Amino acid sequence: MQSDKLTLLNKQLKAIITDESNFIANLSNASALLFEQLDDINWVGFYLFDNDHNNLVLGPFQGKVACIRIENGKGVCGTSFKSGDSLIVSDVHEFPGHIACDAASRSEIVVPLIKGDVKIGVLDIDAPVRDRFSESDRLVLEEFCSILLNSSDTSSYQ
Repeated sequence: MQSDKLTLLNKQLKAIITDESNFIANLSNASALLFEQLDDINWVGFYLFDNDHNNLVLGPFQGKVACIRIENGKGVCGTSFKSGDSLIVSDVHEFPGHIACDAASRSEIVVPLIKGDVKIGVLDIDAPVRDRFSESDRLVLEEFCSILLNSSDTSSYQ
C-alpha cells in the first residue's frame, strides 16, 4: 500500500463515521471502504467475539461467503484474537491450523479489535497473492481499527 493512500484511508474512515456511533453500521462501511480502496485483496471483514460460545462469529464483510464461526485460538483470526496481537501471514498455506474459507487466498492480515482492555473481535483481510501485507499496512490498519472503535458504541460487546 502506498503511504499517501494509507493516510487517505484513515481520513476517509473518519469522514464516513463522523456523527455515527452504531458499531455494526460503522463496521459495515469500514469493510466496504477497505474492499473498495485496497488493491490485491479478495476478502475483508470483521469477526466479533461471541462470549456465550467462546468463539468469533462473522460480522460485516465484503467478498465471498465466509466461515461463520472461528474457535478462539484457532486459525489466523482466532490466534490473533487470543494473543491480542496483529498477525501478518505471507503464505496462509504455511500457517499451522489455517482455516481455508476461500482456496484462492494466499496471504492474510488480522488486526485485533481491542477497546480499553476488552477484546471485541478482529479485522481480517485476505489476498490472493503471497506476501501482500507489510508492516506499514499493519500500522495503518491498527490506526484504522482504533479510529473505528473510538468512534463507535461498543458497549453491547463488552
